[in-house]
Amino acid sequence: MTVLQKTRAPAERPPISPPSLLRASSTIVWRNLLHIRRMPEMLLDVTVQSVMFVLLFAYVFGGAIAVRGADYKEFLLPGIMVQTMVFSSAIVAMGLTSDLQKGIVDRFKSLPVPRSAVLVGRSISSLIHSSIGVVVMALTGLLIGWRVRNGLLDGLLAFLLLLLFGFALIWLGIWVGSLMRTVEAVQGFMFTVMFPLTFVANTFAPPESMPAWLRAIAEWNPVSALTQACRELWGNGLPAPADAAWPLQHPVAVSIAWSLALTAIFAPLAVAAFRRRSRD
Repeated sequence: MTVLQKTRAPAERPPISPPSLLRASSTIVWRNLLHIRRMPEMLLDVTVQSVMFVLLFAYVFGGAIAVRGADYKEFLLPGIMVQTMVFSSAIVAMGLTSDLQKGIVDRFKSLPVPRSAVLVGRSISSLIHSSIGVVVMALTGLLIGWRVRNGLLDGLLAFLLLLLFGFALIWLGIWVGSLMRTVEAVQGFMFTVMFPLTFVANTFAPPESMPAWLRAIAEWNPVSALTQACRELWGNGLPAPADAAWPLQHPVAVSIAWSLALTAIFAPLAVAAFRRRSRD
């Protein structure tokens, strides 16, 4: 080989460096949000359905439910907002299962993208999706008479508690979405679990009117603690009665503890299940 040939030898291409987790996650969040812009019907569950729930419970059932020390509309709004955050776990579960079914996750695996970015991006976009529902319900509530009565800081703290609890349950959704094989199976399982969780609570009716055994379940339900915390922080009713269970006597601290505990339990399970499923 001559000297001229040596000088003309093509240089080796430098390796492509993988994007950072933050950059890759933000790209996946943007990709998921673009789906909403291209298919606005994906927002029906957090817009039209949210308004329908507020108006239905406020004007159809509100007159038949007695609430101690508060107007039923103000009692209702925190419960419906908590329900929306709980159902965010079903949304992320169905979205992740759909991506796994369609091979979109396999496409990400062929790219220099951190695999954890898929989970982070999906969880953040689902939280944004549910937050839209909370905003819509808050605006609807303002129109029918709901108010935040305890000041700005307490009001913001309640919204932060909603986001923290919703983020914790998103990991539950990721775990279920990684285990189930079809979107239909995920939908059936999640709604079967989430409906009792949100209705056997103080979301729509005071637990004092329930049978003793059911009242005990409702008052120890983490959904009840979060709902009570939002009501107290927003000034939408009286504190829990003296004979209520311990979680309702300390709802803010219990809500934070439940959120951290659920994240600690389901985040490792979700990551492990996703890794196993994405290797199949």
